[in-house]
Parts: sequence; C-alpha cells; structure tokens
Amino acid sequence: MNITRNHVDALNAVVTVQIDKADYSDRVAKVLADYRKNANIPGFRKGAVPMSLVQKQYGHAIVLDEVNKLLQESLNQYITDEKLDILGNPLPKVSDDFNWEAEDFTFDFELGMAPEFTINFDKKNTVTRYQIVADNDMLDEQVDRIRSMYGKRSNTDEVAEGNEITGVFTSEENGINETATFTLDVFADKKTAKKFIGLKAGDSLTLNTKGLFDDDHKLMDYLKVSHDEVHGLDIDVTFTIDNITAIEMANLDQDLFDRLFPGGVVTSVDELKAKLKADAENQLAPQAESKFYNDITEHLIANTSFDLPAEFLKKWLQTAGDQPLTAEEAAEEFERSEKGLRYQLIESKLINENNLQLTFDELKDHAAVLIKGQMAQFGQLDPEDEDVQRIVMRVLSNQDETKRLSEQVMQQKMIQFLIEKSEAPLKEVNYKEFVKVYYGDN
Repeated sequence: MNITRNHVDALNAVVTVQIDKADYSDRVAKVLADYRKNANIPGFRKGAVPMSLVQKQYGHAIVLDEVNKLLQESLNQYITDEKLDILGNPLPKVSDDFNWEAEDFTFDFELGMAPEFTINFDKKNTVTRYQIVADNDMLDEQVDRIRSMYGKRSNTDEVAEGNEITGVFTSEENGINETATFTLDVFADKKTAKKFIGLKAGDSLTLNTKGLFDDDHKLMDYLKVSHDEVHGLDIDVTFTIDNITAIEMANLDQDLFDRLFPGGVVTSVDELKAKLKADAENQLAPQAESKFYNDITEHLIANTSFDLPAEFLKKWLQTAGDQPLTAEEAAEEFERSEKGLRYQLIESKLINENNLQLTFDELKDHAAVLIKGQMAQFGQLDPEDEDVQRIVMRVLSNQDETKRLSEQVMQQKMIQFLIEKSEAPLKEVNYKEFVKVYYGDN
C-alpha cells in the first residue's frame, strides 16, 4: 500500500491511496474461509462447500467490502499519523472509468485543510464588560412584589388603585390572543392607568401599543411578540378584563422576614434589601457574562483574518447531513454557518495554545454545585458530601448530560480567559440600562 499527498494550495490537498492485491488478499481469504464454514448451499454439507464455489458466489463482493474497509482504516490512520488538521471529512474523487474488476486500486480523496492564523488581542478592543447592579428602584419593586405576593387577596367588583387585573389582550388582525396579569403602575402614562379605574369584569378597553408600558420589552411578555417587533410597534389591541383582585400588602415585619429567610437571618428592611440585592446581582451576572461572551466572540471573528476552503466545504455540505443538499442549498448553508465555523477554529486554537482543557475534577465540581442548588430548592440545605458525589457519578454516567455539563464548564473557562486576555473595561449599570445596551436601544 502506498499513500501520497499533493497540496493544491494552502487550504486544499489531494490524498492518493494505492491498494494492491497483496494488501487485501489475506483478509479476503479469511472471510471466504469463514463463509465456507457456515455456507448453506443445496447439495453440499455445511462446511464442505468447495472453495471455488464460495469464491464464485461471494468473492467479488467480499473483495470490494474488504478493500473499502482497508481504505477507510488506512486513510484515517494516515490523517492521524500525519497530524493533518482537516475540516469536514475527506471527499472521494469520483471517476467514471474506475475499474472495480481490477486487482489493484487507486483512490483519490480531496481534503479541506484548516487555515493557519494568529489571534491578535492587541488590536483595538471596543468590547465592554458589564456588571449589573441592583439599584434602589429595582429593590423597591422587589419589596413591593414580595409584599403583594404574601399579602391578603380577595376578588373585587371594580378596578381601583393597587388592584391586580387579569384579562386578555386581543388583536385579530395581528394574531394576538394572550392572557396577562398586571397592576396599573405598569403603564407609562398615568392617563392610561386612569382609564381602568371603575371598570368591571367583562369590560373592554382599546389601547395603542406605542409607548404603552414603562418598558417596551414588556410587549414581549404581555403580547408574545418578538423583540424585533416591539420597538415602534404601533397597533391597537383590546384588553378584556376577566378578574380583579384587591391586595392588602403584607407588613414589613419579622413574620414576613422569617417567611422569606427562616431562622432570624434578616431582622430589618435594610437587611432584607441587602439579601435581595446580593441574590438579584448573582442571578443577573450570567446575563452580563453572556453579553460579554457574545461581544468578544464577534470582536475575535471580525479581527482574526483567515481564508477557508470554501468550495471544498460547500461540496462537503452536500453529503454531510441526513438529507443530501443541492449545490445551491449547500452554498446557502455554508453562508449561514461560516461565522460559527470561524469561531470554532478560533476557540480551538485558544484552547490548545493556552491549555484550557477540561479536567474530570472540574466537571465533577461543577455538577456538584448544580446538584446542591437543586437539593436546596427542596429544603436540603446541607446534604452529605457522599450523597452529592453519588448523584454526581450517576449524572456523569449519562453521556448526553456529561456533554452538556462539559460545554458549560468549557464556556466558563473560556469566558474567564477572555476577560483576563482582552482586558475589557468593567462598567456598572442598572438592569434597565443593561437591557438598553443588550438590545442596542441606545
């Protein structure tokens, strides 16, 4: 057997695999012998079928099968031994005059080579890292929400200030039919809120969506429209009241504090707000990390220049999926996936050059933190370490779960690495400011 490689250019190569009869004859002979032992052919005892008959009946198919197996094994081993960094899979070059009746075979495969490139973190970096701070307005809203949640509730006949209203937003023309619950302070204009005062269950009110709420993004929650639609959305919707609830707000006293944080952990409003602030900022941190990761990813893609074996990849995409694609469909798929492929190459280079590989201990620790959090939700605040580790190993025995958790840990490692490497400035913002930045509403 002989394998050679010819580089067409820096991104494309052709590997030629020559297989002679001597390379596969022993393998074919062994398979034929096994066939002869087990063949059931009328007129012959099992195991006594003449080899010539077995050869005539099965020989050619066995040759083709063994040659194909040998070809795949040899090609894969060659790529491994030569440490070839390829994209996609080798593509056989089809020849119309290929002779499958011959004893010696020559196969050609196209390879798409991964590009060589450098990642320059010194280029001007406009990425900002955000830290979301729970400000007084957010904390006051949370306190009011808690007082409402633990307050006394009763149905009432007419809408009054402070009531909770449940009803349905409808717009047949725009396909909207969504149930919503809110209090009147959700509206941006006090005149709109006043229109509800005195209304009863069954009454309807027509509202225009433009500037309706104190935050346009609430249209996404209440009307179930997309983010692209909410900005400047200017349509009429009808709100029909189903139920009106009067709420007697719970007192901010020790009884409420203990219901929220048992054991006297909180004894004053200031301590309550401090706990709420810490919890809120902890919950909001992943959103800030996600934006940083998205932004630095876009920055790296835009500022790391390299070519791809585009024509090879388009050809490969035609047969890579479950369903074959036309040349036009493959070109469209390449265009959609090119940015993702570029970042995969950048990320892989960062991982390899900076030793960011995941360890099993890191994976176990991450799983343990998640499991303890889930156990805490069910009241198990201080579980035995042996119990946690037993659950960890059971979870990690599932390949899908292990893959999902591994991706989470690797993303966290990558984020921390990029924070340090990019030296992105840190800016504190409240949540409303962050939403504007996140959605580009500035």
